[in-house]
Amino acid sequence: MSIRFYTSISLLCLFAFVACQPNSGERKRLKARDTVHYTKQEYIEKTLDSNQLNSFLAAHPNYQPYAEFIKNFYRQRDYHYAWINKDALTEQAGNFINMMKNDAAFGLQDSTVRTPELKMLTDSLELTDSTMNVNPADIPRTEMMLTSQFFSYGNKVWGGLTSDNAKDLEWFIPRKKLDLTSMLDSATSKTGGNIEANAPVNPQYKMLRERLKQLAVINENVKWDTLAAPAKPLKKGDSSALIANVKLRLEAFGDLPGHDSTGRFDQATDTAIRYYQTRMGLKVDGQISAAVIKSLNVPVSHRIRQILLNMERLRWVPVDPPKTYILVNIPEFRMHVYQDGKLAWSCNVVVGTPGTHTVVFSNELKFIVFSPYWNVPPGILYKEVLPGIRRSGAGYLARQNMEIVGAGGKAVSPSVVSKYSGKGFPYTVRQRPGGKNSLGKVKFLFPNEYNIYLHDTPAKYLFDQNKRSFSHGCIRIEEPKHLAMWLLRNDSVWTEQKIDDAMNAGKEKYVTLKESERVPVFIGYFTAWVDSDGRLNFRDDVYGHDAKLAATLFGK
Repeated sequence: MSIRFYTSISLLCLFAFVACQPNSGERKRLKARDTVHYTKQEYIEKTLDSNQLNSFLAAHPNYQPYAEFIKNFYRQRDYHYAWINKDALTEQAGNFINMMKNDAAFGLQDSTVRTPELKMLTDSLELTDSTMNVNPADIPRTEMMLTSQFFSYGNKVWGGLTSDNAKDLEWFIPRKKLDLTSMLDSATSKTGGNIEANAPVNPQYKMLRERLKQLAVINENVKWDTLAAPAKPLKKGDSSALIANVKLRLEAFGDLPGHDSTGRFDQATDTAIRYYQTRMGLKVDGQISAAVIKSLNVPVSHRIRQILLNMERLRWVPVDPPKTYILVNIPEFRMHVYQDGKLAWSCNVVVGTPGTHTVVFSNELKFIVFSPYWNVPPGILYKEVLPGIRRSGAGYLARQNMEIVGAGGKAVSPSVVSKYSGKGFPYTVRQRPGGKNSLGKVKFLFPNEYNIYLHDTPAKYLFDQNKRSFSHGCIRIEEPKHLAMWLLRNDSVWTEQKIDDAMNAGKEKYVTLKESERVPVFIGYFTAWVDSDGRLNFRDDVYGHDAKLAATLFGK
């Protein structure tokens, strides 16, 4: 994939602006749109013949998926041209062509994004000589191809390359809907503005794309040999040749300001290491450890690919996220709470192991359950709990503060376990509220088919680990009381004291959030992103989702 364009993108944009102006001379009067059927808007005078369009589409089967959209676009404008005025490309056409030239920024490798035929046609029309000698038949063909390409390009670049394979990639968040016809109508109008700036993509996508340009420059200009890990971690006050090499990489990434080629580990180096460790999800101790060297040894080309993979995921998500929502990013092992369009607070979480991974999906948080029972899920029931009861009977249940109940919560003797082998156990085994309860003192429900929810935990020590994939699929949160208070912040009845009392009551209590207070929850999977402080973050592919997506995007 070519990425050399980054260092000269500003020149390309300037060229497009200069080269794509209409020819000088008096312009003919533009024909007004038929106001009986359409809104008032002036169009380029030149028009297509509907038979031309039908013949073009018949000769270009690759555009068949968009044929009706293309026909409707021209019908709605009385078949007036959109991209070519007086045999010259409009400024909007120049912008769109530049976007296609720069398609490496989007990780698109196939030629269908900018076909050789289109390249040949637009190259001839991009000449600045007002006395161009072009084949008249090429002009309508170029016009129709630009419109067709807009739908093809937009579907791939703004909608995503893998829309048909999203479920195969274990992504169950509803995908955004694209209205490319409206965008095309706006993009080709005189007041349409910059197509790229108005692209229907999430703001995070645009931030990643900017960082992609920066990494491309590093990839071309910085030598990236493998560094040997130190025998023991290096810290402030140490000196070595390795420190000098680490500084060069930190400077390239922007973690260490200025230029320092010495091998001294000073305060600035300590600060830079901590900054780097934070955005890479490493233990933040200011030391050049084996983990830091391993991370710095990752080729820049791999980081570029990571960004491209996450840009692809960001093509699927809403362009404008809700103002208030909760995001759990699985590879980051953190939960982020957004309120009124801004990050309100964050905390660590524990997610599922690779074998019992947390599902990527979304739903609405509706219930808080204080002092909850924990109903043992089938997987744990048959693998762990029932075997334990068979071995120790009531003793096992007592140690785990569990009970067996039937319909209506009526207690059942543990002896019933011996009557059932294999699956099909007809009773519920649940853990009573209290200090040993696996869900801790509160859980938060956003009903879903995966039986995944947020909850407290008695195993607080796990939040001190850097990589926190220890659960059976549900998400343990480090600050459950904080979340309860935030969710109930507009309900004066729920004071902090009342929340404390409910969490320690030892009696289960359901609280249904008012409809206006319900919050969307997104369980996402992003291994590269730009955080609220503008730092480019990377994380490991904890579930192998990156590898599967890479096989789809780039081939095996």
